[in-house]
Amino acid sequence: MPLLALPFPPIDPVLIELGPFALRWYALAYIVGILLAWRYMMRLVRQEQLWKGTQHPSVADIDDFVLWATFGIVLGGRLGYVLVYNLPYFMDHPVEILHVWQGGMSFHGGFLGTVIAMILFARLRGIPLLTLFDLAGTAAPIGLFFGRLANFANSELWGRVTDVPWGVIFPNAGPLPRHPSQLYEAALEGVLLFVVMRLLSHRFGLLQRPGFIAGAFSAGYGVTRTVGEYFRMPDEQIGFLSFGTTMGMQLSLPMIVAGLALMIWAARRTPEKAAAKGGK
Repeated sequence: MPLLALPFPPIDPVLIELGPFALRWYALAYIVGILLAWRYMMRLVRQEQLWKGTQHPSVADIDDFVLWATFGIVLGGRLGYVLVYNLPYFMDHPVEILHVWQGGMSFHGGFLGTVIAMILFARLRGIPLLTLFDLAGTAAPIGLFFGRLANFANSELWGRVTDVPWGVIFPNAGPLPRHPSQLYEAALEGVLLFVVMRLLSHRFGLLQRPGFIAGAFSAGYGVTRTVGEYFRMPDEQIGFLSFGTTMGMQLSLPMIVAGLALMIWAARRTPEKAAAKGGK
């Protein structure tokens, strides 16, 4: 073992196994992330001082939306990974498309799936779409944090070879220490981005400008993901792309541009107030 390297902790991917039933850390991370994000959104819509008359979803709306969001995250995330990152393999092994518990989820696919779910749900319930986007943006870092921890527990999406003293020797990545890039991304995309979204919603009152926080999340994720990609190994079947970029970087660029554009538009727009305080 190289000097100044940490062995991968003895994490069993399966938390509980009872006969044919197995609860994996990967699945548990997604469940916990979604549930905590849902509870956080419920808390936000109850705090009328954050809205000051701006039209927003009700508690019942958020209660119903969690199922739509879950389908958007799981279906979009898996299909995004299959179509963008490893389509030839899954064409040869189509049954494995369903094996989501083994890992292989794309954030960008899950993001698009959730956006589609929000559009459909907002139209069905008559909810302001941009405000629903904002709420999702405030809570999404919670799910990202637990998702990246799941990547670490699964020993997947590890980083590039390094000589830093906290480099980790992953069991399926060869004998050399690597950046624990999953933990870097958990800190950037999860903790840091959550703090920024919290400041925007609570300190600066930007839930009153529909679309601003959604844009900030989109741009913020794109930036933090791009930073994380400098430490993370690209998927083996894709490798590095033009100018040394990775697929994650290239998919994040449109999020940054679109997010900045939405922030500028929302900042210039006159906020719309609900007809009645606490409206949907």
